[in-house]
Amino acid sequence: MNLPDSSSNSPSPSSAPAAGPGIEVQKPATPSPPDAEMIKGPKSRFSELCTLFRIMADFIRGLRVLHFVGPCVTIFGSARTKEGDPHYELARKMGGALAELGFTVMTGAGPGIMEAGNRGAREAGGRSVGCNIKLPFEQSENAYLDRCVTMEYFFVRKTLLMKYSYAFVVMPGGAGTVDELFEALTLIQTGKLAHFPIIIMGTAYWKELLEFVEKMAREKMIGPDDLKLIYATDSIEEAIKHIRNHAIKPFGLKTMVLHNYSWLGERGLRR
Repeated sequence: MNLPDSSSNSPSPSSAPAAGPGIEVQKPATPSPPDAEMIKGPKSRFSELCTLFRIMADFIRGLRVLHFVGPCVTIFGSARTKEGDPHYELARKMGGALAELGFTVMTGAGPGIMEAGNRGAREAGGRSVGCNIKLPFEQSENAYLDRCVTMEYFFVRKTLLMKYSYAFVVMPGGAGTVDELFEALTLIQTGKLAHFPIIIMGTAYWKELLEFVEKMAREKMIGPDDLKLIYATDSIEEAIKHIRNHAIKPFGLKTMVLHNYSWLGERGLRR
């Protein structure tokens, strides 16, 4: 292998060439997202205080927008799944079935599986809401939302997706979906969240992950009862029955009407 001579006079990668014919001037770096700024490390006391106020403002905005959504079921899944894909159609049907059961369907507000879940709820005449995230590559809201809020911080968004939900439906997805699955599982396992059902759909896709969870139980990294926290099925009917038995009945869910006050700038959600 021939390596470049370190004594050559070629410019270092860090040196910025002067602008001139045929030379592309490097564009300024895009601003870091709020999450990246927050976890960079210690900053001045004033800067840390400003960060706390920004986080609080993010929570307040989310809480105000989502206050009237009612009992939800959150559907997690990939933003890359296209209409016509079997998983898209499964999420669409599941969204409709959840709406018919009386739940508001909540998603991350983006395209793909999220769009499918919201679309199914809207087509069934139910309520459909989303909690979006501001990203360097903009994730646009899907067209099937009755109410949506866009957050600055990922952890605030995840908190809100958990806060209003009495069950979680996990469709095929990538790293973000796996993160959301295990976040819900950990919160329930540790008693930080009530024992709400977690339903995994698209079982062929999740086959290796489900086997890995079973391996964790065999290796005594989790308890055998933790396996009962996940219910895997591709049947809409079985999923709805599981939610009815493990969310509606145990928690006594019923339709609630929360009154909004226009003088506070509040907006109710259609019933």
